[in-house]
Amino acid sequence: MITSSLERIFKLQAHSTRVSTELLAGATTFITMAYIIFVNPQLMAAAGMDQGASFVATCLAAALACFSMGLYANWPVGLAPGMGLNAFFTYTVVGEMGYSWQVALGAVFLAGVLFVIMSVTRLRAWMLNSIPMNMRIAMGCGVGLFIGFIGLKSGGLIVAHPATYLALGDLTQPATLLAALGFLLIAALAVRQVHGAIMLGVLLTTLAGLFVGEIEYNGLVSAPPSIAPVLFELDIAGAFEVGMISVIIAILFVNLFDTAGTLMGVATRARLIDDGGNIHNVDRALKADSSASVAGAFLGCAPVTSYVESAAGVAAGGRTGLTAITVGTLFLVAIFFAPLAGMVPAFATAGALIYVALLMLTGMRELNWEDDTEVIPALLTIIMMPLSFSIANGIAVGFISYAVIKLVAGRGEDIGFGAWFMVTVFLGRFIFL
Repeated sequence: MITSSLERIFKLQAHSTRVSTELLAGATTFITMAYIIFVNPQLMAAAGMDQGASFVATCLAAALACFSMGLYANWPVGLAPGMGLNAFFTYTVVGEMGYSWQVALGAVFLAGVLFVIMSVTRLRAWMLNSIPMNMRIAMGCGVGLFIGFIGLKSGGLIVAHPATYLALGDLTQPATLLAALGFLLIAALAVRQVHGAIMLGVLLTTLAGLFVGEIEYNGLVSAPPSIAPVLFELDIAGAFEVGMISVIIAILFVNLFDTAGTLMGVATRARLIDDGGNIHNVDRALKADSSASVAGAFLGCAPVTSYVESAAGVAAGGRTGLTAITVGTLFLVAIFFAPLAGMVPAFATAGALIYVALLMLTGMRELNWEDDTEVIPALLTIIMMPLSFSIANGIAVGFISYAVIKLVAGRGEDIGFGAWFMVTVFLGRFIFL
């Protein structure tokens, strides 16, 4: 009875898969992306949000997004608050620009609405095609470098220095040493192709911190904390401000390119592309992803997006939305492990941030290194995100330099409408704000 219902909903036979395979694939994807339930609440807490409430919001937003992807698009993709965008939310919008987290959530909502509009119209394809490929790649790599910088900072591996701005942290301090060892452990497990290397590294580093007395044991299982402190707390009206335009645009485009790249990669691995090159249900997958950010904003989350870690589940045989449903169900179960999530310290998640950053930086090999007018703006984008401690500033410097270099080189015709749009938005931000 259950098997026949699942067959009718997910068309398992048509995708050459079975229920047991899909459940295993879902568990594999969850294990590889479950680190977000430890990392995201910490980042949200740094923005002034209640950490327990943010933990519940993270799990609920991920679960709802996975259910939407599984039931509506029938894709084997897990979703959760996005790495990089949550750092942008905390350290740029709230930390650098001084907005409240409520207003920042309002910006997430508005960016999500724009993403939905682009997903249901031809705007998406038009905008994707008009942004230079090198700049698209650079945005993802720059976000990675930004995340890595935060990981090094939160783990105490780099510290402020009055003369050189930055210096190596004190490795004789237990927390700093554990952060370094945690990263090396994650990298070693990943090289050995251990599923869930990041989560295992975080948990083992936490256990080591408990053993040396750096953290206290608070239990493993309990009733979920209240989500009330962040639920429906977004300030949409406050986000309707000139200064927030560049923030909304940055969230929108980083999310758009990240999602498009992830979905295309997963579609290829899951054999969702027919002989004509058409991707099965890609429009539904994009709609499910974009609507997840809107729903997540109401729950109190940074933008929710598709996770490239879904490829691990696909490699384990996941082919349908039942994989995504399994991921979502496991996120719901995780809500009852709030004491464990609250016990994980910043030095334990630092290694995860650094490792994810290095994975994102591997995209640099796809840059067009032969054309200086293309690669110089891309490298400026990547470098300026961490050095200015702002994803928005990095994107701004990159696009403005792209336009200037192309014009001086006599190649103004290379600048598409999308690039001119980005230049105009960010020039206006610098001039008028």
